[in-house]
Amino acid sequence: MTEKKLGSFRGKKLPPQHIAIIMDGNGRWAKSRHLPRSSGHQKGVQSVRKIVKYCSQLGVNTLTLFAFSSENLNRSSGEVSLLFKLFLTVLKNETKKLKQNNIKLKIIGDLSVFSPEIQVLANEAEKQLSNNNGLNLVVAANYGGQWDIAESAKKIAVKSISGEIDPKKIDTSLFQAYTALAEYPKVDLLIRTSGEIRISNFLLWDIAYSELYFCNTLWPDFNEDELDQAIEAFHSRDRRFGARNSENNVI
Repeated sequence: MTEKKLGSFRGKKLPPQHIAIIMDGNGRWAKSRHLPRSSGHQKGVQSVRKIVKYCSQLGVNTLTLFAFSSENLNRSSGEVSLLFKLFLTVLKNETKKLKQNNIKLKIIGDLSVFSPEIQVLANEAEKQLSNNNGLNLVVAANYGGQWDIAESAKKIAVKSISGEIDPKKIDTSLFQAYTALAEYPKVDLLIRTSGEIRISNFLLWDIAYSELYFCNTLWPDFNEDELDQAIEAFHSRDRRFGARNSENNVI
């Protein structure tokens, strides 16, 4: 990526503050090349490195990546095992690099399905990067939007029973405070790769007013230029958040 390319977003236009990506297409990338699915997942990790680094350079506040959905557990035991091992490897290998690049890490989702080793590494990685103040990297692992909403409801219900919360005062702002992404800016841009046009139970609460961008590029081929195109599309849209456009009186 050239300095001219970076300047286009650092200068006239600020990048979206929160970008979320459904990284889809690893398996199809591998299949099209007559390679095992593991090759697609490993190549996908390389794309993660590129996009994390580029978002950090652009000044994006938060990048949320859908690494492993709760529905992925329905895949073959072999592929699930592969995904777990890859997740473990990435945690071991990438934490030092993230620290050097001033990136802060948060892992969201139900980590109880992972081995104790992965859970410990996840916790240690978050702690090691907790003092960084650059890009907020959020990794959704064994995560589902419906799960997130249900977990938030449980927490609020428990506090309501104990008297800490008055049920009459429960509103969207209070509910938001109990979601997995409560501490981060609202999602501005949601990207999905591989040509699929659906949300797949990702960040259902958080993307209420996000701009959605779908591209045909398979995740292992997604790079800085592809992200530039997504950001350009984001800037071309008129975000009214449900309000009326006063200039043309359009809802």
